[in-house]
Amino acid sequence: MRIMDDINLHYRFLNWRRRIREIREVRAVRYQERYKRILVDGDTLSYQGNSDEVGCYVAPRPLSKGNCYFEVTILDTGVRGTIAVGLPGWLPNSVAYHADDGKLYNGNGVGQQFGTKCNSGDRIGCGIHPESFEAGLTSVFFTKNGKEVGSIAILVSPEGLFPAVGMHSLGEEVRIDLHAEWGADEDDSVMMVDSHEEEWGRLHDVKVIGTLLEYTGKGKSIMDVGLAQARLPLSTRSHYFEVEIVDAGEKCYIALGLARRDYPKNRHPGWSRGSVAYHADDGKIFHGSGVGDPFGPRCFEGDIMGCGIMFPRDYILDSEEENEDSLDSMEVKPKQRRVQNVLYLNDEDEEEEGEDMEQEHEGKKVMVFFTRNGKIIGRREAVVPTGGFYPTIGMLSSGEKVKVDLHPLSG
Repeated sequence: MRIMDDINLHYRFLNWRRRIREIREVRAVRYQERYKRILVDGDTLSYQGNSDEVGCYVAPRPLSKGNCYFEVTILDTGVRGTIAVGLPGWLPNSVAYHADDGKLYNGNGVGQQFGTKCNSGDRIGCGIHPESFEAGLTSVFFTKNGKEVGSIAILVSPEGLFPAVGMHSLGEEVRIDLHAEWGADEDDSVMMVDSHEEEWGRLHDVKVIGTLLEYTGKGKSIMDVGLAQARLPLSTRSHYFEVEIVDAGEKCYIALGLARRDYPKNRHPGWSRGSVAYHADDGKIFHGSGVGDPFGPRCFEGDIMGCGIMFPRDYILDSEEENEDSLDSMEVKPKQRRVQNVLYLNDEDEEEEGEDMEQEHEGKKVMVFFTRNGKIIGRREAVVPTGGFYPTIGMLSSGEKVKVDLHPLSG
């Protein structure tokens, strides 16, 4: 009898040791990154399959009340942009937002319309509301570029909900931030709205929301240009500004450049005299004419366009006094030349431009330069109009939004 008890105790001990080993193995797997057909390089994930099979990355730890949100920035949409961001858990308890069609997939292959499509530069976020993490049920929400798209309630498996990214075509690449914060500076952005609105001298068919400019025009014809012009011109103390394309809208008819203070409100910068601008939709530069010249690459959502002036060392602008009224004191010698704006000439222009005559000032010449994502793409010599060159942004298609930094080099 005692021998049998010893044998039973021995086997119970072995089973106990095996169980401990299994638990350790499960925990080891649970807290390791899991990925297939995905190349992991730091926080960058890129698809390494043959487009016949899905590549998937699963984070080492599930979301929790203390770490309840993560974000994925699309660096390259590749061939098809079939990028999914979500929480796999254990099927069928999975949910994901798909970049290629903006649909939400919840445990099956049939998606429901949820948000908008995503492109390079877009940020897709996914999180859980900690207060709903009860009774095996939680509310999962998704964001795009810092704004909540929607939420859905799902069951939580015992193992938890792990941040995951799926990819399915060549060239797809993303950057993942497993420790992103959600809503941390929401109050600050609200407080900043009024102060940023003061930076703009003129707004036509453009709405200001903090540092964001949103086109509100009809977008039906070339006369529907929305224009935003800064209150102060560029100077030797503030000679550069940048615009990030947050939403390209329907056509990405976004232009960034410099224009005279009294520039027409319904004209893209660059189209009329006293202006020069880089246009995102075709990569051309327009300098006082509706006919552009090839200049740089096209720009898309997520790209950052910049414009500045390389002032000469001995450049002294009378307008750089504290009194803004002195802007008109700059001496210039007017000279006229005939330039026919073939593409955009209309009756109103004839009246304003003086029978399609453009006036160029033989004033102080400067070198205007443009950048794309931090790199200079080209320069153009221009004559500073009376009063100086004002940062000016034009938009012309529905849905266009840009984030502006008028002082990226300050401080």
